[in-house]
Amino acid sequence: MIPTAYDCKWMQLALREARRGIGLTSPNPAVGAAIVKDGVLLGKGWHQRAGQPHAEREALADARSQNHELSGATIYVTLEPCSSHGRTPPCTDGIMEAGITRVVYGAEDPNPAHRGRARELLTAAGVDVCTGVELAACEHLLRAFAKKQVTGLPWVLVKSAISLDGRITRPPGEGQWLTSAASREQVQALRFESDAIITGGNTLRIDDPALTIRSPHFPAKPQPWRMVITRGYQANLPAHAKVFTDAYAERTLVQEDGDLLAALKQLADRGCNQVMVEAGGVLLGAFLDAGLVDEVAVFYAPMVTGGADAGFAGLPREVPLHGHEYQKIGDDVYLRALVTRD
Repeated sequence: MIPTAYDCKWMQLALREARRGIGLTSPNPAVGAAIVKDGVLLGKGWHQRAGQPHAEREALADARSQNHELSGATIYVTLEPCSSHGRTPPCTDGIMEAGITRVVYGAEDPNPAHRGRARELLTAAGVDVCTGVELAACEHLLRAFAKKQVTGLPWVLVKSAISLDGRITRPPGEGQWLTSAASREQVQALRFESDAIITGGNTLRIDDPALTIRSPHFPAKPQPWRMVITRGYQANLPAHAKVFTDAYAERTLVQEDGDLLAALKQLADRGCNQVMVEAGGVLLGAFLDAGLVDEVAVFYAPMVTGGADAGFAGLPREVPLHGHEYQKIGDDVYLRALVTRD
């Protein structure tokens, strides 16, 4: 069945619900759902934490709390409903038990073992199924979860704040920051979105970053994992560094061989869907050159610093980007874009 403007309208509502879960649901994806009958919204919901009810069951509970009759309704879900027993029961069972007669979902399950199974089960039970509604938006929302399901590796976002001459440092005596306080608050949002933050041994020595979520503007969640990548002469890290001595020290990991892929696999094993690299230009350049980066976030400060350190150092090739999004934050310009794959 071809999606209609009516279907797109309600799927956009489900997407708004799903976005409420960004940064909160790993290793699960952020998913939203809405239940509609005769053009009236009966219930909506979003997956809030791994182990808690999925979006479909949240929407069903919301509708039932208002004593709505669900028989003959349509449910809109951003991701194909689950069809297997895990920490929660299959959503396909809940949908059929409720008497819902039409299911509309955006993206198929990226797990090859489950993809398309919901359509088979629901269709066999006489439920009308429509897929691919607002597909691009649904897949974009699920990109980190999908990559991990397919490759076993987390989505990698690299972040940098640089001057107009491509530098990440200022001359001695000029202060630490290039970008504004508002841009630094946006960095907090990126940290909240991510499950881990990667940095390098040199950055740890020079800046002693905490790599924590400190903004009061986000819901409570565990602090991100902190991964320090170092090797050789850099392996002797300062024991007094914040990441080794603060209240979250147990969430700090070290990759002493400088092995980028091993670091990512270690974080994937800890349930990370998305990781962010906050480091010097050498490590950022190494991730890009190795083809391990999926997305970039760059804050451009309106200054020419002449600093010594480049934002992306030693990168021997062009890295094409697409899906560019620009935002003006105070006097800064914020760019977020996807890395183009071959």
